[in-house]
Parts: sequence; C-alpha cells; structure tokens
Amino acid sequence: MEYPIYFFFFSLVVLWLAAQFGFYWRQRRPLEDGLREDFGLIETATLTLLGLIIGFSFSMAINRYEQRKNYEEAEANAIGTEYVRADLLPANAEAAVRAQLRKYTELRIRFYRTRDHEELMQIDADTGKLQSEMWSAVQAPAVAQPTPVIALAVAGMNDVLNSQGYTQAAWWNRIPSSAWALMIAIAVCCNLLVGYGARSAKGVMLFILPLVVSISFLLIADIDSPRRGFIHVVPQNLVALLQSFPQ
Repeated sequence: MEYPIYFFFFSLVVLWLAAQFGFYWRQRRPLEDGLREDFGLIETATLTLLGLIIGFSFSMAINRYEQRKNYEEAEANAIGTEYVRADLLPANAEAAVRAQLRKYTELRIRFYRTRDHEELMQIDADTGKLQSEMWSAVQAPAVAQPTPVIALAVAGMNDVLNSQGYTQAAWWNRIPSSAWALMIAIAVCCNLLVGYGARSAKGVMLFILPLVVSISFLLIADIDSPRRGFIHVVPQNLVALLQSFPQ
C-alpha cells in the first residue's frame, strides 16, 4: 500500500483474471434456468456490499488525511506560541530557544516534504537530538528561577514536543492490512460472480468492473499513504510560520 500506483495495476490484473475465471467456470458449469433469479439476487447483494465497504474505507482514509492536516496546523501553532513565549526566558536562553525553533521548523517542513526513506531517518534523528537541546534550553532557566512566568515557556515547549508525537502517531495510523485483505477478497468474489453471469467475454464488459474497483482502490490507497502517490499533506502552516520569523 506504500505504492498506490503499483497496487492499482496489481488489483486491476487480479480482478480482471477473476472475472475471466468466472466466465470460464460458467462455460464448464452453466447456470440452470431455475437458479437465475437466485443468482441475480446474490450478485446484486454482493456488489452492494462491495460498494458499502469501499465507501467506508474511503471515509476512513479521508478521516486519517484530515487528522494529519489538523496536526500539521497544531504543530505550527505550538511552535509559534513558544517562539513568542521565549520572551519570558532570560536573554541568553531566549536567543538560543528562538534559533532552535527556527531550525526545528525547517526540520518539520522537511519531514512533511521528503519521500526518501534514508532522508526521513536522518530527519528523525536530527529532530530527536534538537528536541533534547530545546528542552535543556528551557529546563536550565526553569531550575535556576522556578517562577510561574518561566513555567509558561516550559509548558509551551512541552506542547511543541507533544505535537510532534501526535503528528507521528497520525502518520502511522493507516487502514489495517486485514481490512485491505477483506476488501480485496470481496472484490474478487464480485468479479467472479459478474464473470459467471456474463453471456460473453468479448469486448470490454468484463473489464469495466475491475477497472472501476481498481480506481477506487487507487484513490483510497493514495489518500491513506502519507508519502507516496499524488495526494499529500502540504506543510503550508509551517512554511508560513517560518517565513514570519525575523531573519
């Protein structure tokens, strides 16, 4: 599911072969006249079930995509708030924290934009290291002067660190593989039934349903995949925040 376009072609071939096999099975075991009405009922019910499952899966993918967008906005808000609260820290800590927040924002933008696995691992390592440095930068003044004013800056930094964790959890929250397996199994059954009920395998009639279902799978997998495909979360809030920082 990490490569939606490959999954599209895979599902298209599998479903088309299922339809062809269904037609081939009908040639060997023709449908009796007395069972045509029952077969039509089963075929309609199965196709309806497939449509509902695709609709529910699409809704799950959209919800996860919206969650990733919301956490990107929350990250930008947390970083911007802490950048302002840095005024509450001593002068030397203030300059250090603001410089770290600018660098941290750049790392978070790269996290959203990168598609390379090795680069992502490096970004995660740099992010973890910088988070430790930012926490140390606010921890030292808080220990030296434990006042409510400095506590606000510490709380703001805590929100910055937490927001990154929420974002990472949202990017890991994908449609389960078992749900994909069940959806593919039902799609294969539907194409078997359609192929078995077809009177001819010529033309494009047995190709339409596999194509439509595969396009639906492509859309769901694309939205559900944070880094591959065509639809991504754009870090527009983080970019706007970085541009608002004084140079």
